[in-house]
Amino acid sequence: MSIDGIDSRGRAPQDIVAIFHASFHPTKGNLVDWCLKASDDLELDGVEFSTLPSGLHLVDQDVVCFTKDTHSGVCVFRRRRTAEQGHRGFRLTSLGVLLAKSTRPRPWRHVAALRALADSIYLSLETRGILEPSESDWEPARVFFEERKVRRADLCGAGEWYGWSHELDNPDSELSRSNPTMHLSHLLRILGPSALTLYKHVLGRQRILIYTLPPVEAACILCQVAADICYAAQLDPSTNDINENDPATQYNTRPKGKTQEGIHVLGMVTLNDLDKMDREGKTGRGWVACTTDAIFMDKPYYYDLLIDLTTSTPSKTSRPTLYLSKPQLQPPGSKGPTHRLTVFRFTWSDIRLWNELERILQLDGDQCAQSCCRPSSETDARNKPSSSWTDPWRIYEDVCIVCAGLWMGSWRSNSVASYSTGNGSLANWGSIRLEGDDDLTVDGTFVRNLGMGIEGCPGGSPNSKGMRRSSGMTWPDRNTGADRRQPSSSSAATRSMPQLCSNDTDPETNERRDRQILTTLALLQTFHANTSFQLSRLADLLPSVTSGTPETSIIYITPKDMVSFELGPLSSLDARYLEWLADEYGAGSQIVVRRGWKDLFGMIFGFG
Repeated sequence: MSIDGIDSRGRAPQDIVAIFHASFHPTKGNLVDWCLKASDDLELDGVEFSTLPSGLHLVDQDVVCFTKDTHSGVCVFRRRRTAEQGHRGFRLTSLGVLLAKSTRPRPWRHVAALRALADSIYLSLETRGILEPSESDWEPARVFFEERKVRRADLCGAGEWYGWSHELDNPDSELSRSNPTMHLSHLLRILGPSALTLYKHVLGRQRILIYTLPPVEAACILCQVAADICYAAQLDPSTNDINENDPATQYNTRPKGKTQEGIHVLGMVTLNDLDKMDREGKTGRGWVACTTDAIFMDKPYYYDLLIDLTTSTPSKTSRPTLYLSKPQLQPPGSKGPTHRLTVFRFTWSDIRLWNELERILQLDGDQCAQSCCRPSSETDARNKPSSSWTDPWRIYEDVCIVCAGLWMGSWRSNSVASYSTGNGSLANWGSIRLEGDDDLTVDGTFVRNLGMGIEGCPGGSPNSKGMRRSSGMTWPDRNTGADRRQPSSSSAATRSMPQLCSNDTDPETNERRDRQILTTLALLQTFHANTSFQLSRLADLLPSVTSGTPETSIIYITPKDMVSFELGPLSSLDARYLEWLADEYGAGSQIVVRRGWKDLFGMIFGFG
């Protein structure tokens, strides 16, 4: 089974358990007015709220990802004009599907066909002047469901996971342009160094909520991309196709987590999902969701990290704002708020990893085939003279990067280069990173070729899966030299709305899409290597992990120990992040970071 909507034999993925149509009625509210289910035991109660979230009446069409119990789903929204009394000029409708539970459900594979299906049904009704569809009008939906519904327990391979190389460049099909993972570079450009705060919360299995305005398709995709950053590391290691003899995977001997699944992607949530959010949060698996309900900003006890995308628009040259939800002490008998939101960007320890990620992003000079991740020509002309100075937070980031580079230079002897793509050299450890290409190594920056994947297959041997493109493929020559000195990716993100590319790509852009695959695989490899390094360091530190025997114990570590994880000894977030990792991978052990004045003094001046 391919990763695309249609496999090499021309068959659609057969993983759908239900198809339904939801609409808004002026007197009855949201309701499901038609459905087909593979089993009568499947309940659809509540999907009408997830598929018609608040604010969607402001847009003509959209795509919404959501979950119902253990099933992932996706729907296409349409705002249809009508002169009916009570509808205020529009009918709000959504046509959606639910997928069977699997290792990696891929609802995006049905979006293109679902769009075409909805358009054909609504066009037929409009042509005949009919407002309410009859049973015969749902015949195309019945055919769609029969073609794609579940027929076998293994879903004919539709929900299997074979690694990122197979996921992004399947040998049996063309590139799936709808795969949300391909937007990883866009997420990094939008968030900048703050993306590493998101990364820590994903790996630590925390509760992450993204607040957005309609349309919501971009936010739904960002939820999936955020989960994919650590997906390979969070799965059961036995499900990963890894060559343990490859030196590039020297950190793959890592502890197993309590949850052998990726962080849960809830998709769109509304006020109707408060119980589900609370229930999912108690499982320890963590979740990523998005919402259009601003009232969630007044309920910080339901999540740990809030990303406000509304602060980044074409008229506001700034990044999305990140908030940490922190508990606050309440006097006895008080009924005040138990949590408060605190604005947060990133820690100094993130700078080194961000430098590596930004170097990879700058190798892909085109950045994006569409205008979604780069400003229009008019915006370029207007902002070009002061592109580096239009965002105060951009200036703040540059200052922090310089200061962090100077500060971290004193730590370079305490750690190895765990994730550098520069041939593992220590040359850049602690260096100051400014705009432009500063890779002065003899061999240049190393980016894995297609077929090598992030799992670390030996460079001299082809991938066992067999890649569609040659494993010897390299970066195009036009991305070298002066052409690689692109404007800062951070500046580009601040001048554009956090939107994602459309799926309509010209056939002549194959070379650009190849570079996008290379960029995505290199970014995933960088995150994966950093994750594996920190988990292997954790395994060395906790005796219960090394012995493999569950043991309830508390391990006290000093700020100097945090430096060995390449974390900031002065950062409270890094301290909590290390505690999250120990809770998930510590096999019963817990970590407490000692951050007293004596410990900090000893770390700075080398005592103890």
